Amino acid sequence: MKFSDLKLTRQYLNAIDDLGFTEVTPVQQKSIPPIMAGQDVIVIAQTGTGKTAAYLLPVLKRLNYAEGEFIRALILVPTKELVLQVEEMSLALAKYTDLRITAIYGGIGWKAQAEKIDSGTDVLIATPGRFKELYFKGVISTKKIQILVLDEADKMMDMGFINQLRDILEVIPVKRQNLLFSATFNQKVEDLSHEFLEFPTRVEVSETATTADDIEQYAYELPNERSKIEFLKELLSDDENFTRVLVFVRSKNTVENIAKYIARKTETEIKTLHSNKGQNTRINSMQAFKNGEVRILIATDVASRGIDVAGVSHVINFDIPRNYEDYVHRIGRTGRAKMSGVAISFMNKAERYHIKKIEELIRMPIEKRPLPFEIPDFPTQKGENKEMELEIDYQKRIADPDYKGAFHERTKGAKKSKKRK
Repeated sequence: MKFSDLKLTRQYLNAIDDLGFTEVTPVQQKSIPPIMAGQDVIVIAQTGTGKTAAYLLPVLKRLNYAEGEFIRALILVPTKELVLQVEEMSLALAKYTDLRITAIYGGIGWKAQAEKIDSGTDVLIATPGRFKELYFKGVISTKKIQILVLDEADKMMDMGFINQLRDILEVIPVKRQNLLFSATFNQKVEDLSHEFLEFPTRVEVSETATTADDIEQYAYELPNERSKIEFLKELLSDDENFTRVLVFVRSKNTVENIAKYIARKTETEIKTLHSNKGQNTRINSMQAFKNGEVRILIATDVASRGIDVAGVSHVINFDIPRNYEDYVHRIGRTGRAKMSGVAISFMNKAERYHIKKIEELIRMPIEKRPLPFEIPDFPTQKGENKEMELEIDYQKRIADPDYKGAFHERTKGAKKSKKRK
């Protein structure tokens, strides 16, 4: 299918040509017609499938041109990074129209954002918290909102936005078109859909929580954090194959420690991204990575959604995520737009359990590979080993409610030994 088959007007077709889009993706093919027809729609599609354009094109087409002073379409997303991504795509698609698009998010002053809204806005892209803040300050009028889009709905649920979303639903017109986009469709998202969609058309491009076919996935077992760092350093030294790499780490402190060590050892510039970074620093880090000014970005899950970068060669899970759906979103940063990509996971003995759970979620095995080269044998620190043992103990308790714990087993074994004596 071509974009010209979707009944889009010339200004949007010209914008699509400028962006270099040539083929309509499956999610766009299935989503755009019912959205343009005014239906409520639920779309379940993995990251990197073109789902942002799948709702932006019909929403912009329905609004058609600038009109009045008040917001007519509201797009809610969970993070500042995603706000910026959606804004960028919106401005590109609306390039040949006079539609007014405003993005608002926290972490910076609100007055400049308020002034832009006051000057006239057709499409507002917002995080729930900043939307509520400006609404209660009297900056936002909701009376003309015709379309509501919830993007990355599963992430919103994970981040605890349900009450904020309910508050927002209370103050926008009941008569409106509702669109829900999500990479996964867990129970929380399903419950949310029942709350605000009416007889929705459901579009599911691939099975829930599947990963892109173009992503090669495998894992290495490493005994401790020090070994992981050394192995990562050696991998990243290969700049011919690891051309643009996104590394995910659970702790923001670990992010900085890894970045400093590898930058020093490899003499490579590395950008970092986590919640302690200021907004401008985060934007600059993303732009530098996106523009190819740096080839390595190390981040917490703040970046697992909201980074739309073409040509990410590798995603590396330095730590295995405990929220297993985050794995899907992390590795979805590579293999985008039908390009191939590689997702590599590092696991210690406690993380084997999480890899198994992720395999159940994505319904496919993750290949376990031997290390391709030798690294020094670093001893596991006492505190780290204890943390892993406690986690393994917890995993066994989940699997077997009658399991009393490693300490109990050791005590019982010692008593039996004394009796034999």
